[in-house]
Amino acid sequence: MAGVSPPSLSIAVMNAGGLGACGALLMQPRAIVDWAAEVRAASGCPFQLNLWMPDPAPVRHTAREDQVRRFLAQWGPQVPSTAGDNVPADLTAQCNALLDADPPIVSSVMGLYPPEVVSRLKAQRIAWFANVSTLAEARSAEAAGADVVVVQGMEAGGHRGSFDAASAEREMVGLFALVPAVVDAVRIPVVATGGIADGRSVAAALLLGASAAQIGTGFLRCPEAKLHPAWADALAVTTPEGTAVSRVFSGRPGRSIATDYLRAATAPGAPVPAPYPVQRGLTSVMREAANKESDVQRMQAWAGQSAALARAEPAAKVLRRVWQDAQALLA
Repeated sequence: MAGVSPPSLSIAVMNAGGLGACGALLMQPRAIVDWAAEVRAASGCPFQLNLWMPDPAPVRHTAREDQVRRFLAQWGPQVPSTAGDNVPADLTAQCNALLDADPPIVSSVMGLYPPEVVSRLKAQRIAWFANVSTLAEARSAEAAGADVVVVQGMEAGGHRGSFDAASAEREMVGLFALVPAVVDAVRIPVVATGGIADGRSVAAALLLGASAAQIGTGFLRCPEAKLHPAWADALAVTTPEGTAVSRVFSGRPGRSIATDYLRAATAPGAPVPAPYPVQRGLTSVMREAANKESDVQRMQAWAGQSAALARAEPAAKVLRRVWQDAQALLA
């Protein structure tokens, strides 16, 4: 969960028996190494570091970006003409930092690690969990050397992990259809994620053949997640149909709370979002203002379809209850 992976949340989860995780997309190499050092110092339990495989450089259209900028000015401060110029952190440098941090597990999203990185992971005995969102992607991940596939259903909050951004909306598969299909098709373990937030969904995923379950949105209301209070409070009242997948925040499909801004930006006549990461840069001014003003209607409030199951409790309590409930159901 890029941007909402403070060490405090992973430390609490790890010390309660879960697997800690860091979405390092937005982090520079030094920050990746520092994150790993901090969680190691506070817990001797396993954790993973996740990196986002970059898309090809976006094609820029100045006139279209100007339309988006004018639209966004209705929702916040004027957007500078240079707002869309920022580029993601260098993947090679991030991978080097990841290998220097030497975590027990790394994971990938939006694609697969390059072969040379996979070779170095194998040499360092670092397990590779590949996030996938279709059966074809799962097969590709296994063929590329992944040790585990993390199967993401369309119910998941945040960005869809599709390898091909252009086909992400067309290939939206529910978790409980995808898990057994992947389990039957690959020889490596499968982790289920997307819409999992309580013991019932963990038990269901395991019954469908998954070896483990991964929770995202279900931890966001925990105090250790340090989420903006307006976002955290909104999760508590968000129904499954109160979320929507759109490109209006970043240019990549992502599931968030269906806020006033999202509805307006996806309405007929609204400008077409710029590609990732240009759109992310263009919306940054609005999002920063929304955070300062505690206005969730303009926030990039990522949320899975089971958001209302998230509880404002310590992460350790959430984890233990989820696992105890799942065990009781499986018994």
